[in-house]
Amino acid sequence: MAPAVMWFRRDLRLTDNPALLDAVAAGDGRVLGLFVLDPQLWDRAGDPRREQLTASLRQLSDSIGGRLVVRRGDPATVVPASAEEIGAASVHISADYGPYGQRRDKEVEASLKCPLVATGSPYAIAPGRILNQQNRPYQVFTPYFRAWLEHGWRRPVAAPANVRWLEAGGEDLPKSTLGSAALDQWQEYLDDVARYDDERDRPDLDSTSRMSIPLKYGEIHPRTMLADLARKRSQGAEAYRRQLAWREFCADLLARYPDAAWKPLRPEFERMEYDEPGALFDAWREGRTGYPFVDAGMRQLAETGFLHNRVRMVVASFLVKDLHVHWKFGARWFMRSLRDGDLASNSLNWQWVAGCGADAAPYFRIFNPVGQGKKFDPDGEYVRRWVPELRDLDASAVHEPWKHGYPDPVVDHAEARREALRRYDAIR
Repeated sequence: MAPAVMWFRRDLRLTDNPALLDAVAAGDGRVLGLFVLDPQLWDRAGDPRREQLTASLRQLSDSIGGRLVVRRGDPATVVPASAEEIGAASVHISADYGPYGQRRDKEVEASLKCPLVATGSPYAIAPGRILNQQNRPYQVFTPYFRAWLEHGWRRPVAAPANVRWLEAGGEDLPKSTLGSAALDQWQEYLDDVARYDDERDRPDLDSTSRMSIPLKYGEIHPRTMLADLARKRSQGAEAYRRQLAWREFCADLLARYPDAAWKPLRPEFERMEYDEPGALFDAWREGRTGYPFVDAGMRQLAETGFLHNRVRMVVASFLVKDLHVHWKFGARWFMRSLRDGDLASNSLNWQWVAGCGADAAPYFRIFNPVGQGKKFDPDGEYVRRWVPELRDLDASAVHEPWKHGYPDPVVDHAEARREALRRYDAIR
């Protein structure tokens, strides 16, 4: 039998990888593990995502004896050439439902002389599978979540045995200082998942799982996580399961509405009045707004490539509704800055905050940056960690430092809120 190519993308793992099992079966155990550094993706990614991807690729390569073949170029050229080089009978992938990924895979399939076989996806339930009684996709999350639970998913599958990984020439991976051990990280977090419902909004506690990063690169499959969560009986486990479903809801929306990456799902928001990004946008990006909770978040993002989910919502609301800048500029900055930058989750969550997406928070729901800080960072630990000039202020002062001799914020929240509501009323 001819060997097979396993073209890795967002499935950088051996365990619970149905596409890899198919490749092993098709190639009678002989498989070329291939990853393509696609300039369309690599060149547009910021340094945090590149470094994180490199760490994930290094771990995958180590797990197969250093035989992962990394090549740079247009996949429509690189993948067919790699398949012909080893005389492959088939190329195997996990399905990609992103706008660019779908176009790319069609181009690769058209260029191949052997079949391109898609098995599985990065989701427990692939986009397009969950439909209502009228056989239409859901527009609201809560009924989607109920249907998602009722639909269910397959159990995880084991890693393949007796694989002969073929060797071929490729590029050396860039160096990375990051570690990557998704399964160990997840198993360790499971001991604390019962606390998730109570603590998930508290950035000062730093007690979330941070599994969004390995999920982005497919170091772990959500089915694996759901199987483990099924053995837990707690509100924390249920809340965590709901977050995994929200991730899949966002992917489902983007697969059906590819323009939602940068355009509002609610067309009336095309008429919304926005300000061009300028000096205030720069202040937001650099954590210099004068609102400590916002500034702490943006500085954490700049330094670590990660941002707590509650803080993501607050800084997003501040950009759109206090500074009146279009959400797409914030979404693009996040995609450049986040290690877990995922187009579907990022864009649809920005739309949720901006009030223009499916199942969105109403536009008039405007996060108060002071109130959010006091509620979710009550002792000021998060702010003091990331805004060192405020380390000498106590909890009663740290969220409103302008009352204690520090410069005023760049905008007055009450005035900015009134202006945001005025602009909203104009498109109703």
